Amino acid sequence: MPTPATMRACSRVSAWCRSEARVPVRRVADTSTNPLPDFRLDRALLRRRFARAAAHCDEADFLYREVARRMDERLDFVRLAPRRILDLGCGAGADLARLGERYPKAERFGIDFAPPMLARARQRLAPRPGGLRRLLGKTDPAVRLIAADALHLPLPDASVSLIWSNLTLPAIADPLPVFREMRRVLADGGLATFSALGPDTLRELRAALPAHAGERVHRFIDMHDIGDALLRAGFSDPVMDMEMLTLTYASLDELFADLRASGLNNAAAGRARGLGGRAGWAAARAYYETLRRDDRLPVSVEIIQGHAWKAGPGAEPASRHDGRSVVHFRPRHDPTV
Repeated sequence: MPTPATMRACSRVSAWCRSEARVPVRRVADTSTNPLPDFRLDRALLRRRFARAAAHCDEADFLYREVARRMDERLDFVRLAPRRILDLGCGAGADLARLGERYPKAERFGIDFAPPMLARARQRLAPRPGGLRRLLGKTDPAVRLIAADALHLPLPDASVSLIWSNLTLPAIADPLPVFREMRRVLADGGLATFSALGPDTLRELRAALPAHAGERVHRFIDMHDIGDALLRAGFSDPVMDMEMLTLTYASLDELFADLRASGLNNAAAGRARGLGGRAGWAAARAYYETLRRDDRLPVSVEIIQGHAWKAGPGAEPASRHDGRSVVHFRPRHDPTV
């Protein structure tokens, strides 16, 4: 039977529109690797917010659960029997449980930079309700939970077969260092699958808030820039999908409450500390009210999903370390052409 939180979540989802594109190999200039060079995130603030959100994250994680379901569907088409799986940015552990159902023989690692989230994950993954292991805060012995940053993974080289990362990239200003770490810990032939939020996310809110006096809405990285970062990191055959989701809310306050509960509110280092008093807030609310349809306020969310492989020994990388594409030529008489 649906819980009240689930019912509220379902009422917010208005429509999905899907657009799929295979990311082309592009030449990447060597001068700047960061797709948002003028945008920085306050990592300490992010950690504190996700730590606070741990107590109530299940009440506002409907977006994470829906995206996880779609990521899981993609694995139906992948021939992979991983021995070790890394859930990067595992949060409260819901995806670790899902991955355990799909790959029951695999050892699972969950990494998150907010220890209170890992505490919630330990409770979720305890084997039997009321059992001794649950009382002692013990998890399934096939799961290891580690407090660490995605920029510095405490795992050996080539130690995992599958990396799963659900909506962790929005907490990263530059994905390239994270992708390099992911590739380092992946074994040859391993797969990285992930999701992110694209630049059209919260576009209505961005338009409603004044653009002066600093960042007011979190910025998100374009799908093609994420694909370029994968190639720079040395991954092979990146494939990206983009889907537009429209959520609806009764009020702006309800949207802000969800953003705070999920830890996804703005953490830009250059964020503004106010809207210029009551007049600023009144103007923002008045603008957003012009978008109301059927007594609901729309909120756009651009969902990006992607996966890429770590090529095995002897395979050429999709791009060189300097960002130039690798193109193979064969003689015309080659029967494989």
